[in-house]
Amino acid sequence: MVTIKTFTFNPFSENCYVLSDETRACVIIDPGCHILEEEQELKSYVEKNNLRPVSLLNTHCHIDHVFGNPFVSETWKLNLEIHLLELKVLASFPQVCEMYGFNGKIQPEPLTILEERNSVQFGNTSLEIIFAPGHSPGSVCFYNATEKFLIGGDVLFQGSIGRSDLPGGNLETLLKSIREKLFVLPDDTRVFSGHGGVTEIGIEKKTNPFVGETSSF
Repeated sequence: MVTIKTFTFNPFSENCYVLSDETRACVIIDPGCHILEEEQELKSYVEKNNLRPVSLLNTHCHIDHVFGNPFVSETWKLNLEIHLLELKVLASFPQVCEMYGFNGKIQPEPLTILEERNSVQFGNTSLEIIFAPGHSPGSVCFYNATEKFLIGGDVLFQGSIGRSDLPGGNLETLLKSIREKLFVLPDDTRVFSGHGGVTEIGIEKKTNPFVGETSSF
């Protein structure tokens, strides 16, 4: 059984996830830890539970989701894994930090490229990679069919969707991704988003004002 631990980090209130199973292998997804206290909170959880990080994954590379990449990569000697189309987004990190007035550490060079139809393995667990652009050009989600959960990044939120007005974003593409890639999943699939609380596919199909059954989009 997969344990999903949520941390909410940085001024953007971004959700970082640590997924682990009975083998104590774990993956760290979107480490937004920005200050020392946040880094230590993440590290303490891993150490207290005797976890063994095996992968560092980004759903996409906007500033709030990648602050902690250098810390995680250095602490546990992990390569960064992202979609190919996020390379330009990651490269813009220093400029975006300067624009927002943040100090950001140099990002690790991605050595593993995530591709749709492939999967991420840790312990006895497999995560299917779903390519879902629109919020960011190379956004991906991680889906576990056995336990019916999705780590969705900033694609779909509880009662909302990701913004599409940032560089590389596109509203039509985002809506298409949600309808054709996420809404085909079982209704009781839990969605762990990049911000906010947990929702379910079936709930969003019916009630989401942007892309649900009563949406005007």
